[in-house]
Amino acid sequence: MKMTKLATLGISLAISLAAAPAFADGDAAKGEKVFKKCKACHTIEQDGKNKIGPNLFGIVGKKSASIEDYKYSTAMQEANLTWDDATLSEYLKKPKALVKGTKMSFAGLKKESDRENLIAYLKTFQ
Repeated sequence: MKMTKLATLGISLAISLAAAPAFADGDAAKGEKVFKKCKACHTIEQDGKNKIGPNLFGIVGKKSASIEDYKYSTAMQEANLTWDDATLSEYLKKPKALVKGTKMSFAGLKKESDRENLIAYLKTFQ
């Protein structure tokens, strides 16, 4: 009986790990190319200015709506998110689905690999 429970636990763990996105596999160099889609609205360098969207330097790990001197939508101010890998991936997939009422007009990145690569690139700016 103990072996059955242990086997069930092991199988459950393996399935949950297999279903989790492999964010560590992102390629920052490829992410730099993906970021070109973001440049019209965002800067990423340290102390960079806000444009239509906020500067994204150090965004990974930050709370949503926390960049100073940027006027966020009410929806983003109320979202109370932390921009970790999973949240960034979900947001980048379809921003308006995660934060209804966001003023970000970008439709999203459908390819998981593009999101993983972009997140890896964003992580190089901390």
